[in-house]
Amino acid sequence: MYLGIDIGTSAIKVLLTDERLRPVTVASVSLSVQRPFDGWSEQHPQDWLAAIDTAMAEIKAGHQAALSSVRAIGLSGQMHGLVALDKSDEIVRPAILWNDGRNGDEAKELDEKVPAFRTIGGNAVMPGFTAPKALWMARHEADLFNQIKMILLPKDYVRFWLSGEFISDMSDSSGTLWLDVARRDYDDSLLAACHLSRDHVPALAEGEAPAGRLRASLAEKWGITGRPVISGAGDNAAAACGLGVTKPGDAFLSLGTSGVVFAVTDRFAPAADSGAHAFCHALANRWHQMGVILSATDSLSWLAEITGQSVADLARQAAGLSDEGTNLYFHPYLSGERTPHNDPDARGGFFGLSRGHGSAEMAYAVLQGVGYAMTDAVDVLAQTGHRPSELLATGGGSKNHHWLQMICDMTGVPITLPVDGDFGASLGAARLAALADGQDHDMILQKPDIAHHFTPDADRTAFHDERRQHWQALFHAVQQI
Repeated sequence: MYLGIDIGTSAIKVLLTDERLRPVTVASVSLSVQRPFDGWSEQHPQDWLAAIDTAMAEIKAGHQAALSSVRAIGLSGQMHGLVALDKSDEIVRPAILWNDGRNGDEAKELDEKVPAFRTIGGNAVMPGFTAPKALWMARHEADLFNQIKMILLPKDYVRFWLSGEFISDMSDSSGTLWLDVARRDYDDSLLAACHLSRDHVPALAEGEAPAGRLRASLAEKWGITGRPVISGAGDNAAAACGLGVTKPGDAFLSLGTSGVVFAVTDRFAPAADSGAHAFCHALANRWHQMGVILSATDSLSWLAEITGQSVADLARQAAGLSDEGTNLYFHPYLSGERTPHNDPDARGGFFGLSRGHGSAEMAYAVLQGVGYAMTDAVDVLAQTGHRPSELLATGGGSKNHHWLQMICDMTGVPITLPVDGDFGASLGAARLAALADGQDHDMILQKPDIAHHFTPDADRTAFHDERRQHWQALFHAVQQI
């Protein structure tokens, strides 16, 4: 038995598997995000711990015998978040999350004045990354910054709670921008640019390496006898492991709170100028590129909130319209944007609203706008020579077959939907735990069974190519204003 714990933005998910990595049960506990000011996005790390404890209690209530046989625990989590601890290992302030845009000035300054972030760190400095968050704290919360003993990513704070160890993995640490991604080690100059040193960051380990042991008090409380805690991965690299996307050329599409196009490479392949991310994979001697948009399913969730309807109802309404059924446009930049714009001040909006438009047209425009943004991300990877030949779909939005067919037509890339696609990151964490336990790589890292195949329609692709040009032109015109 293995456990995979995924610290997401909207929920904590704990997956219990058997020895062959088949899901036994999964428990999910919702999380909330605090936005005290425009562009800010925070969570209280204590909420992650409480949610994990709740999920573990649920699993124990229904599967106590299986839980007692757990051999190792893997971790995955939302990337880039800054959790600051003081010398007493107490939390200094709420965690600043991946979709927080307050540090736009600091990100721009680091990007312009420290070229090594693009060459050594492999990425343009964007507000979502951890490095400019730290510099923002140094300037705007100096009293708190000066108390910092250790900066951890969300899943690594959970690891500290589980085991007492300060350890991170290569994939998640790539997203801090303090890593020499080719060498898979910290770079002192990148840390120094944020007034930090190696003393402020955790030790590093590959994703399948042991990285602590579960505290005896938690093991007793949850009824677990096997106590190894594995290094794990950032959520996207973990999802890749869960989907078997581990060999050069493999790729996936994630429709979660954010949207991701992820392509595996056999080497460090930076393409910062085009807006692509270049990170370490969770597996040794593997890297990957990503195109990332900040508001994928979150855009539809936002529309549901302001209309008082459910996401499912909006999706059903949108599915009843044809491509030609509405000329309404939506830009999904509700929290700024990464790929390809690198603009924390980018904002979303509808264009072309008329008195005759209702929630169905608005929902369709949201699905279309997110799809066009994902197509932008595919184009960015194509510019680097890593255009995916096929995309495995994962994330909550992948349950919407209408949406997947839209994106398939827009990108012109075939999409396959796994039978259990929504277990991506937590299953990947469990798989890394199994690898650390000595299980065979080829057996564990298999691709999942496929439930559906989506094939692009050439006519639809041509239709969306023209429509996306109008959508892009509208955004650039508004952006200049």
